[in-house]
Amino acid sequence: MTPDHDLVGRRCAYLGRVLLPLVDQEPWRRSRRRGNPRDRGVGTAVGERLIEIFAVPAAHAVALDASVSAAEFDGLPLLTVAGVVTGKRDVELLAGLPDTFTDLREEQAVDLLRRCAYASHRTRLQVLRLSGEVRHALVVLAERPPTRSATCGDVFRRAAEAGLAP
Repeated sequence: MTPDHDLVGRRCAYLGRVLLPLVDQEPWRRSRRRGNPRDRGVGTAVGERLIEIFAVPAAHAVALDASVSAAEFDGLPLLTVAGVVTGKRDVELLAGLPDTFTDLREEQAVDLLRRCAYASHRTRLQVLRLSGEVRHALVVLAERPPTRSATCGDVFRRAAEAGLAP
């Protein structure tokens, strides 16, 4: 894995980590979202972790498809990433991910997603439903004022303003 590819991977992982905390800045969204995973038969903590995980390969797929460098990653539109979340099958999202990671947490997250992709029909259906939550969260951030059609860079700036560490 090249250093630039590794940096793109870390940016994708950071996007996944800050997604829910940024959406949760509106408290009513947090309480609504916390009910959704339970309604789908998934515990809240597991559901939130899967939402975080699912954002990583979606952003990574967009970066690969657009052939962007780590320096260009911040310019990726969130709505494009949101479209990929539900527009590609989970195995398609996994296809471009590296086999090894520098961060143990990222590696465990991808391993979990890989297991879900090849699990029972019920598990895959739950993951598919949670991917809709990822898409929704990305759309919320993309359309949140003052920036319409936000990019990944806009999310990173909001995360820095909120004190969310990279």
